Amino acid sequence: MTDTVDADELLRRIQRARTWAQQEERHWKAESESPEKEDPNEALKAEIFASAYEAVRKVLDEVIEPGVNDRG
Repeated sequence: MTDTVDADELLRRIQRARTWAQQEERHWKAESESPEKEDPNEALKAEIFASAYEAVRKVLDEVIEPGVNDRG
């Protein structure tokens, strides 16, 4: 990756990554809450994925807007 990007392009890339992480977080939260889950390990796996994507999203939130996660 040798391309130089300006601040606007970097911000757009971070926002796209944040949007993707948010979509994945929602998907896995829905999977973890799905009543059709017969295997408790599958529900736990989905919960872990949801938590991981939530963490990524929160970090990217802080990069875009510092302090946003400190607000109640």
